[in-house]
Amino acid sequence: MNEFLSQCRQLIGAPHVLTEPADTEAFLTDWRRRFSGRALAVLKPGSTAEVAAVVQLCNRFRVPIVPQGGNTGLVLGSVPDASGTAIVLSLTRLTRVRALDTVNNTITVEAGCILEQVQNAAADAERLFPLSLAAEGSCTLGGNLSTNAGGTGVLRYGNTRELCLGLEVVTPQGEIWSSLRGLRKDNTGYDLRNLFIGAEGTLGIITAAVLKLFPQPKAQMTAVAALQSADDALRLLTLAQSHCGAALTGFELMSELCLQLVAKHFPQVRQPFAQSHPQYVLLELSDSESEQHANAMLENVIEQALEQGIIEDAVAAVSIAQSQALWHLREHIPLAQAEEGKNIKHDISVPISHIGEFVRVTDALLQQDFPGVRMVTFGHLGDGNLHYNVSPAEGTPGDALLEQQPAINRVVYDSVMRFGGSISAEHGVGALKRDEIRHYKSPVEIELMQAIKRALDPLNLMNPGKVV
Repeated sequence: MNEFLSQCRQLIGAPHVLTEPADTEAFLTDWRRRFSGRALAVLKPGSTAEVAAVVQLCNRFRVPIVPQGGNTGLVLGSVPDASGTAIVLSLTRLTRVRALDTVNNTITVEAGCILEQVQNAAADAERLFPLSLAAEGSCTLGGNLSTNAGGTGVLRYGNTRELCLGLEVVTPQGEIWSSLRGLRKDNTGYDLRNLFIGAEGTLGIITAAVLKLFPQPKAQMTAVAALQSADDALRLLTLAQSHCGAALTGFELMSELCLQLVAKHFPQVRQPFAQSHPQYVLLELSDSESEQHANAMLENVIEQALEQGIIEDAVAAVSIAQSQALWHLREHIPLAQAEEGKNIKHDISVPISHIGEFVRVTDALLQQDFPGVRMVTFGHLGDGNLHYNVSPAEGTPGDALLEQQPAINRVVYDSVMRFGGSISAEHGVGALKRDEIRHYKSPVEIELMQAIKRALDPLNLMNPGKVV
């Protein structure tokens, strides 16, 4: 492969072809540091044209390609396998904001732009880009699109798919397809855009996108409510939606153990209540009228929820600093669980109406088969997406829990399917869940996915071993 690497250096410049272990290590290890692969090289092209040229070269030499953005994924979708035959194609040099149109309410960005960079560019133009994730300071828009990321604003604004109006993509043959027109209506054939969104780089490489912007809200109000159960959280959701409508932009469920772990590992993060409660909901309103209007809506919801016995207590933020402090609780949950030790993550979704029953039934099944395991349950209740994570019993080593991961996954995933859900809500499939989905998708669905893959990538060079 010396000739291949030599031509890569000619195409994109020798400094952007990384082969030394010290230079490549960060690109080969997944975010949770559970797996490290090997690669022929890490290539960092600086433009869409250079990406296309590299893909054409990989076709000639039959070199597999693993596209990568910020490498913050949790399903081994952006790291290579252990064979060492693939290249990692890092998009981190494609960082331009190409255009921002305040009349059309769109922003055109390259795939290597950090999510926070796009949020800030929108804010500078007095607009809102509503995608918000815990990893927004390091994840990239290309990765967000490739996994159809969700986040905390899905209830109001939808997944990344709903926020995208057009793409620029390098095909597996090294051709460039562009639909960067910013159109909200285009009924001229197959929806190619949505084919590439969520494909995790298995059908092509997203290099740029046109994204929707929204007016900045006049006010945002945040509160945390304490409840007895996930069923009560659903009652609160119904109440909040009936009174607030589209102004309800965030509705996050957090179990008791979530806040206990945050208090244990991040004592500087202030707890909202003096005593513990079984469940908590973080809710946020984004109002287009005024702070007074938003505050009145929030007060009305809390007052009625207390009167109806839906919630036991509530704390509302009265300043930006207090609002940020409440969100810090939610954002520190994954970090606290990581500090606690090894755990088993499940990014699942079920119909919103079944969430309470799913939690009760599945918690009981896990305790029956794996006594003492601790449930760290949190997530976007408003759209049915739970991070239903399992931590070992007190005093049990994390490695012992991981030995039981296949059996624990089967209990959880079988329960998810009984309730009509999905075993991957917003993190994708990657390599981690590729074999799992075969248990839960019909043969017809799997064959249709494989047929699309064969048609677009007949050489199977695009992120092989992922998704299908």
